[in-house]
Amino acid sequence: MKKNKKMKAKTHRGAAKRFKITSTGKVMRWRSGKRHLLGTKKPRRMRRLLNKVQVSPADVKNVRLALPYGL
Repeated sequence: MKKNKKMKAKTHRGAAKRFKITSTGKVMRWRSGKRHLLGTKKPRRMRRLLNKVQVSPADVKNVRLALPYGL
């Protein structure tokens, strides 16, 4: 007889590509707006867009559910 084993939690692959969890546990994301129409954007703005920022506290719970193993 087979025993009922608990299912493994699956990582949401789209979320794994968009978010990173730091060693201290913060959820980081990249800024949007770097794909097209770049000629109209100032270099200072582009430098600011390159950096990662922390995910809003309201969204952290959902991101963590999508990344059960903290990828």
